[in-house]
Amino acid sequence: MGLMERFFGLLFGGSGNVVKNTVEVFRENAEAGSARAQAVQMQAMAEFGEEFLVPRQGGFDRFMDGVNRLPRPALALGTLGLFVSAMVAPLWFAERMQGIALVPEPLWWLLGVIVSFYFGARHQVKSQAFQRELVETMNRVPQVMENVSALRAMSADSIGVASTGADARLTNASLEPEGNSALDDWRRVA
Repeated sequence: MGLMERFFGLLFGGSGNVVKNTVEVFRENAEAGSARAQAVQMQAMAEFGEEFLVPRQGGFDRFMDGVNRLPRPALALGTLGLFVSAMVAPLWFAERMQGIALVPEPLWWLLGVIVSFYFGARHQVKSQAFQRELVETMNRVPQVMENVSALRAMSADSIGVASTGADARLTNASLEPEGNSALDDWRRVA
């Protein structure tokens, strides 16, 4: 019994779990990996929130935002215009396409790179704006929850909403029957 106890103590117990330590050499500990991934994500979100604390609203920033919005509609409307011109003026369209056929292939590659970078950058800007709005929204959650609970407390069907509390005058006034001014007006007319 003592030999088996020592063997299993060496294998699984004591100062360290030999099997666990050996397996972790070949395979990551999932729990520790998740904890590290969460720490990285939390740090990234904190840094991201710090980056967008100061909004950019200068004239140059607004102008550049306007310029950044031009290529998409220009490309879309230009392509639609080419389809229309091919139907309306086929000879004019064919002449233009012959000119495009003379553009060297490296220039087409360069155009593809520029358009890819532009749309990739736009996607990144939009993604960052979405993340910033998400952080701002999450920062407003406690205030919204407080407002919702205050509104629910004022609801007509909530318990104690019509309570007069310790105000005896208000309690007596609420128990006295009140006249009906519409009925009094009707009786005067009739």
